[in-house]
Amino acid sequence: MIHELRIYTLHVGKVPEYVKLFEEKGLHVITRHLPLIGWWTSDTGELNRVFHMWRYVDMVDRTTRRKRLYEDEEWTKGFVPLAFPLIDRQESHLLSPTTFSPLI
Repeated sequence: MIHELRIYTLHVGKVPEYVKLFEEKGLHVITRHLPLIGWWTSDTGELNRVFHMWRYVDMVDRTTRRKRLYEDEEWTKGFVPLAFPLIDRQESHLLSPTTFSPLI
C-alpha cells in the first residue's frame, strides 16, 4: 500500500477560489481515476495551502491510474487550465506505512 500526500501552495488569497473550483469541476473527474482518502486546507503554519491524500496498491497502480487521469480531457482541458494558474508550487510525497501503522 502506498499513500500519496500532495501539497499545493496557492497564490495568496486564492484558497477559496481553488477549493470551489476543485469541488465543482475537479472532484468528480479525479475521483473517477484516483482513490481519495482526504482533502484539507491549512489555518496554521504555512498558509495558502491545500493537502490531499490518495491511496494506491503499489507504484504500478499509481502509474496506471494517473495515466488514465491525464488522458481524461475533462481533467486536462476542463479543470487544469482553470486551476493551475492559481497554484504557486506543488509537492508530492509517497508514503509507505510501517507494519504497526493503523490501516486507513
